[in-house]
Amino acid sequence: MKTLILNILAILLMQNAFGQISGKLVTTDGKPLMFANVSLLKVADTSVVQSTQTNADGIYRIENVPAGNYKLRLSSVGYQTWDSPGFEIKSRSAHKDLGTTMMQESTRQLGEVVVRASKPLYQQRPDGMVVNVESSLMTKGSSALQVLERSPGVIIDHRNNNINLNGKGGVMVMMDGKLMRMPMDQVVNMLSGMSASNIEKIELLSTPPAGYDAEGSAGIINIVTQKNKKQGTNGSFSATGGYGLGEKGMASLNLAHNTKNVNLYGAYTFSHDRTYTDLFITSSQNMPFLGGDVAVVFDSYAKRVQNDHNANVGADIKLNTKTTLSGNLTYNTSSAALTTTNHAGYNVLPDSLLTYNGLNTSQNRWNNLVSSISIDRQINTNDKISFDADYIYYHNDNPSQVQTTFVNKHGQVAGTNDSLNSPQQRGFAATTIKVGVAKVDYTKQLNPKLKLETGIKGTYTTSSSSSGLESLLDNTWVKRTESANEIYMKEGIGAAYASFNAEITPSTKLTVGARYEYSYTDMTDPNTGKSLVNRKLGVLFPTILFSKKLNENAELQLSYSKRISRPTYNDLASYVGYSDPTAVYTGNPFLKPTITNNIKLGYNYRDYSFSLLYSRDDNPIARYQLSTGPSKDLLYISPQNLSYQNNLTLQANLPFKVSNWWDMTYSFTGGLSQFKGGGYSAFPFRKSYFIYTFNFNESFKLPKKYSFELSGWYNSQWYNGTTKINGLGSLNAGIKKELNNNGGSFQLSVADILRSIRVHVYYGTLTQEPFNIKSYVDVHTESSKFPIIKLTYSKSFGSTRASGQAKQTTGDERDRLRKD
Repeated sequence: MKTLILNILAILLMQNAFGQISGKLVTTDGKPLMFANVSLLKVADTSVVQSTQTNADGIYRIENVPAGNYKLRLSSVGYQTWDSPGFEIKSRSAHKDLGTTMMQESTRQLGEVVVRASKPLYQQRPDGMVVNVESSLMTKGSSALQVLERSPGVIIDHRNNNINLNGKGGVMVMMDGKLMRMPMDQVVNMLSGMSASNIEKIELLSTPPAGYDAEGSAGIINIVTQKNKKQGTNGSFSATGGYGLGEKGMASLNLAHNTKNVNLYGAYTFSHDRTYTDLFITSSQNMPFLGGDVAVVFDSYAKRVQNDHNANVGADIKLNTKTTLSGNLTYNTSSAALTTTNHAGYNVLPDSLLTYNGLNTSQNRWNNLVSSISIDRQINTNDKISFDADYIYYHNDNPSQVQTTFVNKHGQVAGTNDSLNSPQQRGFAATTIKVGVAKVDYTKQLNPKLKLETGIKGTYTTSSSSSGLESLLDNTWVKRTESANEIYMKEGIGAAYASFNAEITPSTKLTVGARYEYSYTDMTDPNTGKSLVNRKLGVLFPTILFSKKLNENAELQLSYSKRISRPTYNDLASYVGYSDPTAVYTGNPFLKPTITNNIKLGYNYRDYSFSLLYSRDDNPIARYQLSTGPSKDLLYISPQNLSYQNNLTLQANLPFKVSNWWDMTYSFTGGLSQFKGGGYSAFPFRKSYFIYTFNFNESFKLPKKYSFELSGWYNSQWYNGTTKINGLGSLNAGIKKELNNNGGSFQLSVADILRSIRVHVYYGTLTQEPFNIKSYVDVHTESSKFPIIKLTYSKSFGSTRASGQAKQTTGDERDRLRKD
């Protein structure tokens, strides 16, 4: 395989550059315009000499052009046709480079009807799938998390605030190409407070190319926000009000001011959410702390009030025709007050009855700041270099209070009044993460059919946390020694990559790349100086992406990638968090990273897409697993490594246009999953099962500027280590009314119409759990009690189109989606 690839690259490098005409087409936001029509016309009679199409990078080439006077005609559905000025080709060896042409969207006003090109909801690429969020009516009024949950192959674990992709954990989330370097539960919380109105598309990358970080064994979810590049001052705003079992609210404002050389933009979103969750548990166990065999009935009622602020400002400045300076600042802050009321009955066989009542209150506050600066330099027609530097600061503070009573059937305090069952406890947890990132990327067009992309990157992270529990004993707060934790971590990652993008034939593309990452992780206890984790790891991550356009309607794709999921800071830190008198949450400093190999075969026919993905995970991480603590009398809930996991997944996306007013899209992702574990369990276990997700979307264009959308999703039964989770789904609907005279629009949406988002979890069905626990957990989310109804008003203002016709530039426009 390596010999074949090297031979192909050598042949391409040795090819002579014949006389040709070349150039590149981009949209108004700087993205490549794929499969646009390019026609070479004679100036004398405008007869067509040759025709071609742009490739996936928006590049076109016309070869073997005879001497003469010509012009180019560029056209694509949804864009204005553009004719170039006349030019002369003097000989067959001449090379005419027309640079980059920016195509303007075609917007025709027909009475009160505006005709615009629209993208399909789902698009398959060799590296993954793209969800064009703007094509869904349900976007307005939804949060980013809700839109993500409606995406093919995505499972949101509502119980644990985690994200799975194609049946696997280990997903990394990016925002505009920047890794979101915060704990996953905080990422989920942030996405729940982010307006989806600001999102252009979501990229579900199962086999990302070498230019991306290798982090994320299941792949990368890249959320791409809207970038308004229309000339002049433009903007939009939206306001949402809603109710489920508690009030909802969201307001969003976007502004942009663009001139020929300067683009300024900013956005702000505020969201408020009052939500409720019920939890019911029945369990049997043999708990030494309680004296033996116990039957437990546990119920919990949680009220959460969350307020989020998300702000973003940035600028792109063209210093000259070849150099662009860009800067961006993003700030997110969240405050969530959580009150949880717990009741439990412990029937200690044969006849002892204990009752537990607890009131847990916490105030979780976190802040996240991301600052970025970059310089892009177009050295010449074929060479481009860019430099990026980022600084990320994240801080989380989560104090809590616990008031409990734990009594026997006579109302007497059960057990001794020690720190484990003290009637009053409090917790403290604070985490600070600082990250510095610097990288340099270089691209060179080696010849008309071969491009080199290469770069280096360095990331340095420091994390510190302090957490623990204290019990009130004899009017004195006493720190529980088994819960005290203070950790300091340093991590450095150095990376270098190289990738060759080859056009073997006009219809055949090959990308071969490799990325090498060396990581060093050191975790210590600052009080004792004791080293908890000291790990060095260097891994080579190869990537191959191949695509073959079989004909005008069909394309074949093949890709391979190797990836890694390193344990997160929270996974490794040996903190202890209170659950109930018999159990605590903790980290696991002995976790190993997950190494994954992915192979994907894809086929596109018109707008239909099919793919088959095989992945092998070594040492996958399963969170919230049950084990015993050092004293063997307390249950520990912590992340653990499984031995391996294999997945064979089929994905199909089928769009149908029933009529000019009715469109539908169906998506299926499913297949076989197999895993093995047992290192932390008393008995080894293995499981093979069928897992799938199903999504559908029906949209209707109605008279008088009304439109209606019905969508839904269903996730089948799946496993998280030894934990079994039943299938669940949701049916959603929305209706939209466009107002006359650019007056904006109203949209009414209803989420979880059937009140079906209930999470059913089982412990002890796959293997024998610690203390022989067998539990059933029934989680009622807010919408399972009452559907969530929202009304949104949104309006755009300012320029309605970019000024002027297609613009000719000497170099590539800056690609706003930056690889991180």
